[in-house]
Amino acid sequence: MGELESNVRDAFAHDGVLSRAAEQFREREGQTQMALAVARTIEHGGVLVVEAGTGVGKTFSYLVPALLSGERVLLSTATKTLQDQLFGRDLPRLVEALGLPVRTALLKGRASYVCLHRLDLARHDASLPERGTVRTLAKIEQWSKSTRTGDLAELPGLDERSPLIPLVTSTRENCLGAQCPQFKPCHVNLARREALAADVVVINHHLFFADLAVRESGMAELLPSVRVVVFDEAHQLNETGVQFLGAQLGSGQALDFSRDLLAAGLQHARGLVDWQQLAAALERAARELRLVVGKQWPGTKLRWAGPSPDTVPAEGWQAALDMLQHAFEAAAEGLATVSEIAPDFVRLHDRAAQLAERAARFATPCATDSVRWLDVGTQLRLVESPLDIADAMRGRLLKIEQAGAGGADKATDAANTGERGRAWVFTSATLGDDPKLRWFTEPCGLESAEVLRVQSPFDYASQAVLYVPRTFPKPADPAHGAEVARLAARGAAALGGRTLVLTTTLRALRTIADTMRLALEPIDPAIRPEVLAQGELPKRVLMERFREGASAGRAGCVLVASASFWEGFDAPGDVLQLVVIDKLPFPPPNDPLVEARSQRLEAQGRSAFGDYSLPEAAVALKQGAGRLIRRETDRGVLVICDARLATMGYGRRLVAALPPMRRIESADEFDAALTELRA
Repeated sequence: MGELESNVRDAFAHDGVLSRAAEQFREREGQTQMALAVARTIEHGGVLVVEAGTGVGKTFSYLVPALLSGERVLLSTATKTLQDQLFGRDLPRLVEALGLPVRTALLKGRASYVCLHRLDLARHDASLPERGTVRTLAKIEQWSKSTRTGDLAELPGLDERSPLIPLVTSTRENCLGAQCPQFKPCHVNLARREALAADVVVINHHLFFADLAVRESGMAELLPSVRVVVFDEAHQLNETGVQFLGAQLGSGQALDFSRDLLAAGLQHARGLVDWQQLAAALERAARELRLVVGKQWPGTKLRWAGPSPDTVPAEGWQAALDMLQHAFEAAAEGLATVSEIAPDFVRLHDRAAQLAERAARFATPCATDSVRWLDVGTQLRLVESPLDIADAMRGRLLKIEQAGAGGADKATDAANTGERGRAWVFTSATLGDDPKLRWFTEPCGLESAEVLRVQSPFDYASQAVLYVPRTFPKPADPAHGAEVARLAARGAAALGGRTLVLTTTLRALRTIADTMRLALEPIDPAIRPEVLAQGELPKRVLMERFREGASAGRAGCVLVASASFWEGFDAPGDVLQLVVIDKLPFPPPNDPLVEARSQRLEAQGRSAFGDYSLPEAAVALKQGAGRLIRRETDRGVLVICDARLATMGYGRRLVAALPPMRRIESADEFDAALTELRA
């Protein structure tokens, strides 16, 4: 056993340093097992993939060996909320407990930090929407004078959906860089400088892949000097990565650019170029592109295998794309004539050239091993995406072995990280439903990694029950949503709220929330559970209100939610005792990315359903079910309102992926389980 392994084992012993530092610390076999595997990987280099069930305590399992190793460490999480929790709570607690002189830093993407230059521009913007926005702007201005980090997450009450945020933050396209009048006090640059000087840096997956795609977020300098890289919530890596590794062009981007062009032109070079004409040409081209597509349901994704997306006339589409490309090129020409007047024009010129190039790319055939589609909403979004991140990850992970042709990069990298090579750790509570975790390792290019599965320490058989109603309408039946709502309302009425309903679509979310409100209406308002629905309030507010539960004279809550609430939503204790899932979360078969991945598997002689759709559903189901039991003392009921789980052969595979809960079969048993919980 190496020195690091030995130190880690001591730290996790029942009388070790952690027992004196962390409240409710208990020696857990699974937690120690994972920590020792991480320590071995750090000592020898290599790639470790760990699925650690809920309650294992995986955060300490990777943090303790990483901190005790004395190496430079990069930690990446799935969301900014988890990032804040890791940096603000878990890391400082451990650094203090272990008594280590470690410098830590938090690094987010540009959109998280207030941009002092754009804040100044927004202050003078006469076209700011409605009065509430002006009040919010004043609040941001006031806060910007006292904040040290400029991280908007620190500003209480700021709605993450506010239309003001893009106006007071920068993007790679509109940042002025060293030419900016606020370059010295810039919060993005300060965060990067702190990250470069720190021993442990906390980032998020979006930032990692944004850098992989454009090499611009400060990671290019940071990563070569890091020896230990940990991805927590790694199950999101593939879907996050493909968003950044393809190409996108939106009509909204054209309109934003046209607005910035007009504002800068009229402010710095009025009369030198016909700014209004250039901006109008861009708006006209964006509008023309939208008109060619015609009427579509909002949220439609149109396949795009030929010269134009499905149902869109090829000739009109190509003409509209050409028109957009020419509008960007004309803007670039106009900007080139005034580039010496202000730094804004240099940046705008680069943006125009890049957007023209992207429009030209979408006028040519799709790249091989990629898929292309058109997202239709209020605006259009043209998307080209790789099917997975395997090639990109192999390129990044094997960088030391495959460094540049001249060998200089290789020597530098080896010197910076030690001859052993980097240690890469990927972990999550859910990484697949087979022993090799192929659902995760294949699309991430990690087939040769060491794989470890650590079971949850919870006693699910006594803590939770699983109910699959067999008499429900089929999931495709229009009556299905209302039936789910009635069952959830019955549970919520019995428990006084304490219910989370997870839906697979936004349409089902609205139907279920509305029907539940009607079903609960006859209950006395003083004790009637409050129905909260995702989208009606900011996510942070919904989570806080739900966790309050039946407190301060208020009734308990029901939360009806989709997508992002299937994971990362933590409501331990008795504020959540019933989780209802409307149907099995299979990937939508008409989604272009899903379709292309399925076709690739079929072409390889594999089963798209068995090797893709089923593992996807199993992982999503595990994530959703994982909301119910968060501590050893939690008790609850999980209801999956999809009889296919009980009647179809593949149902056994999906049930096997779930925690081993006690099964109940009838409505009477369901009512009895609720009564037991209430007691």
